[in-house]
Amino acid sequence: MHITLESDYAVRIVVYLAKWGCRCDANTIAQNTGVTLRFALKILRNLVSGGMVRSFKGTQGGYELNRSPEDITLRDILELVEGKYVFSRCLESGDCTRPENTCCKVQRVFSDISKTVQEKLAAVTIADLL
Repeated sequence: MHITLESDYAVRIVVYLAKWGCRCDANTIAQNTGVTLRFALKILRNLVSGGMVRSFKGTQGGYELNRSPEDITLRDILELVEGKYVFSRCLESGDCTRPENTCCKVQRVFSDISKTVQEKLAAVTIADLL
């Protein structure tokens, strides 16, 4: 199991912006994070629409964090890119194939695992990674 490449790159981009500490253009972000410019722009659009990053147009334009690194967790980034983390599809509403959505023992274990991962991701801030 792996997080998606998009999530991995989103974390890289947010960490870079936190380290940089001021407005940075997309080309520089892409070059310094190892992300192609096209993919970086897609991720940056998602981060902007999610309110994590601000964008500025014009010759002095670029991107910067919209929140402090202490207020951004790994969970925030991953959920912005991928949605809420669940260990199994059976935990998502409507995806349980058991009759009448009866909860099984496996589903309870998967739910506990999901909660543990969510808590661990929420415990790590971008400031912790600087």
